[in-house]
Amino acid sequence: MPVNGLRVVPLGGLGEIGLNLLVLETPDAAVAVDCGVMFPDEQMLGVDVVIPDVSYLRSIRDRFRGIFLTHGHEDHIGALPYVLSEFDVPVYGTPLTLGFVRERLREHGLSRDLRPLAPGQVASAGPFAVDPFVMTHSIPDAVGLAVRTPFGTVVHTGDFKIDQTPLDGRLPDLARLAALGEEGVLLLLSDSTNVEHAGVTPSERTVGAYLDTLFAEAKGRIVVTTFSSHIHRMQQAIDLSARHGRKVAFVGRSLLAHTAVARELGLLHVRDDQLIDLADARSVRPHELTLITAGSQAEAASALVRIAMDAHKQVRLEPGDTVILSSRVIPGNERAIANLVNHLYRRGAIVHYGHGAPIHVSGHASQEELKLVLNLVRPRYFVPVHGEYRQLVRHNLLAAEVGVRPAHCHLLEDGDVLEIDAHGAHRAGQVPAGRVFVDGKGIGDVHDIVLRDRRHLSEGGFVLAVIGLAQHSGELVAGPELMTRGVTGEETGTEVMEGARAEVLAALDAMDPESRTDAAEVQNEIRRALRRHFRRLDRRPVILPFVIEM
Repeated sequence: MPVNGLRVVPLGGLGEIGLNLLVLETPDAAVAVDCGVMFPDEQMLGVDVVIPDVSYLRSIRDRFRGIFLTHGHEDHIGALPYVLSEFDVPVYGTPLTLGFVRERLREHGLSRDLRPLAPGQVASAGPFAVDPFVMTHSIPDAVGLAVRTPFGTVVHTGDFKIDQTPLDGRLPDLARLAALGEEGVLLLLSDSTNVEHAGVTPSERTVGAYLDTLFAEAKGRIVVTTFSSHIHRMQQAIDLSARHGRKVAFVGRSLLAHTAVARELGLLHVRDDQLIDLADARSVRPHELTLITAGSQAEAASALVRIAMDAHKQVRLEPGDTVILSSRVIPGNERAIANLVNHLYRRGAIVHYGHGAPIHVSGHASQEELKLVLNLVRPRYFVPVHGEYRQLVRHNLLAAEVGVRPAHCHLLEDGDVLEIDAHGAHRAGQVPAGRVFVDGKGIGDVHDIVLRDRRHLSEGGFVLAVIGLAQHSGELVAGPELMTRGVTGEETGTEVMEGARAEVLAALDAMDPESRTDAAEVQNEIRRALRRHFRRLDRRPVILPFVIEM
């Protein structure tokens, strides 16, 4: 597929939340923006994490020049250890982002070329000149990217909101966006996550006032949970703890790693005499202690879940402790978080979470902020990114409302190719794209059919049928022995399994002698017989026949 202009090739993040990976390609070179993961939903049984399919990157390996990161959230950096295991290309990002990446690579035993890139600096990668600019988000050191190409300037907002009172005083660089608009922008790629929300997204500071009230009211220990990368939220909890005479301890491996990087870079501030080791927390009086912990999404092995289940070695909740879940619920995690809250209440805790409590604000721009960016940049072409399909559609409509020609607003999904050349912007086919499942040390060896079987096993259980047949005559020598899991209880199991055994014997008797010497044919007949038997009981277990030739 020859490249004649500038190609925009999303390999993840368009039509879904997560897996963010977008390729910009010219005839001579290609770069990627972000490289993230998606966390599995309840249908992806046994899957640890989901990464984008990078088959297309393999096909352009000789032209692949590097990866540019907008910020340090997992849905933008989490796939790097897997991708960099086969692509040794430089990775550019701000100091905090690269600090998080370095931790991820270390966990995987990798060392790669990580190149710091700050606003005001320009990095060259082949014909691309990438100029980052400050944007505010729910993590420090977030940037958008102005990418100069031989065909024009591409602006990628990254994840953002227009926070006019950011905690760190690092204002979004609206002047830079306006200057880019004056120069002329070929293409704008903009965050679509909150496009369905009218107005503007509240500042991170608005959370502080409500948290202050909760801290003032708390009589026992306070446990605050948020995303382990949400440095600004943790800073507010630390500052409030100092104001109310509380020491602070961090709980959770990922949270400890992220806070260590942020403190080293001067992006998280806590006095040495305020921060204590978790092992020393028991000696602190309850009303003088705040625990900041990971596990806001009720991840099974997280610190907060173990605390809620009374299974944490160092933290035990007591009646009167206050637990604050200061994060949004990621779609798909509702049931798990509800169970977590139930267990926290069982421990006697006072729990503050969602349902109208102003203990979290989004890091993504709402409609008025999205309009502002569109009006400042005034792009010739527009592609909404970072959103589910309905959000991409709504963002295109919003762009048209503020003056971008509808014919110049392009709706792409993963694998779609948009090419911009002297004749304009047009579709240029599709490339391989999709989801690759990581299960333990296996990458890509779990496919949809495996997940289907896992779901089937989880819903219907299984029946193992073992028989022994004489190899030459097909005569039944042993069995059938039937073993089950998740099919029947002890009370009814004997009657059900006797009926199943009789069904198998009848099916074998009905086979002609020649067919009984074919183990595969016998297996199929046993499977059919057992399916008939269990369907009469409205059950559909997985049937596993095993024939031993004796």
